[in-house]
Amino acid sequence: MENRIELVIRSAEEELRGAFSELEEIEEKRTRQVLDIFRDHQVSYRHFAPTTGYGYDDVGRDTLEKIYADIFHTEAALMRPQIASGTAALSLTLFGLTRPGERILSATGMPYDTLLGILGTGEDTPPGSLKEMGVGFDCVELKPDGTIDLEAVEAAMTPRTTLVIAQRSRGYAGRPSLMPEAFAPLAEQIHRRHPGVRLMVDNCYGEFVREKEPTDFGADVCVGSLIKNPGGGIAPTGGYVAGSREAVDRVAWRLTAPGLGRELGSYAGDYRPWYQGLFMAPHTVCQAVKTALLAAKLFESLGMKASPASTERRADIIQAIQMETPERLVAFCQGIQTASPVDSMALPEPWDMPGYADQVVMAAGTFVAGASIELSCDGPMRPPYTAFMQGGLTYTHGRIALAEALKRMAEQGTIPSL
Repeated sequence: MENRIELVIRSAEEELRGAFSELEEIEEKRTRQVLDIFRDHQVSYRHFAPTTGYGYDDVGRDTLEKIYADIFHTEAALMRPQIASGTAALSLTLFGLTRPGERILSATGMPYDTLLGILGTGEDTPPGSLKEMGVGFDCVELKPDGTIDLEAVEAAMTPRTTLVIAQRSRGYAGRPSLMPEAFAPLAEQIHRRHPGVRLMVDNCYGEFVREKEPTDFGADVCVGSLIKNPGGGIAPTGGYVAGSREAVDRVAWRLTAPGLGRELGSYAGDYRPWYQGLFMAPHTVCQAVKTALLAAKLFESLGMKASPASTERRADIIQAIQMETPERLVAFCQGIQTASPVDSMALPEPWDMPGYADQVVMAAGTFVAGASIELSCDGPMRPPYTAFMQGGLTYTHGRIALAEALKRMAEQGTIPSL
């Protein structure tokens, strides 16, 4: 069986040679960008040194935030190990950019599951949600072709709407992820017709996949997690917010205190992982996207639907594959787990994961717990039983893991024998 799987993989790789070459060109351009910015800021060993207490004049922290601002071509950035996750970074931003009586409008449908409690739209809304604080929420679905419905967005705007949010990645939805340039018409419409209203983009899973970011196309704020793309698989925790100085300052006041903001916040550890992870990010992201492309090609050859398809351009690192049965979804995730460098002995089973409406099966044998830039796979236990695979520190590991997953699925009879 192993020989047959190897032949299928080699055939897929041959067909993907041109697509791989395009991804490597993006990797080189983004690596050059990061390198030039590091050189501009004269990064040296002193920037890695820890600080204690209040953290005033923390040169490592302040320089790293200037580097993030340069990468996103924004006035300012907030990059902190103390931000626990991408959801935490988004929560900080939503609370920082809204006041009681105002409304938030989502231009890309319902946000990712973990944001529903923050907004106050979930069935079991926790105390302290935006809804409880008097902030309203409206939602506009994407068009059937997966593009932003500008007319519907305009119709949903109210005099109290002060923040429009958009999610670049699909989350657990069936819709396609969005390219950075897809936000340009939305940003232009908002800024022209509604001066003062901001556009915030949830950029999780999308950083460094393309040559530019949403802030290059008019987004006022971009938000993301450092255990995803920009951490390069090295950053152990953290999140970032990049945008206008006024917007970033408001978010920073939520993190520390009004009037203190970005001036405060020490870190007694070593800043090196965040610098090194960011430098590695363009390469690591390229490895992850190549792994996703291979997965799409392999499962398409088995008659399953992959989104994006192996012939489509990539907006993020996520690969969705419709497994069609719960047994097939679980077997695939278990196969990925057995090929993980960490906790390979574990056997994932569906469970009630906090923040999610359905049971979720998750394979995540990662060095950094929950790091989505490392090879992982998960999916909600609901039709069409879609596996959402993301990450891969190296393409070679991704290749091996996919072979192991195919082998397990074939042995359990969930796919045709290869």
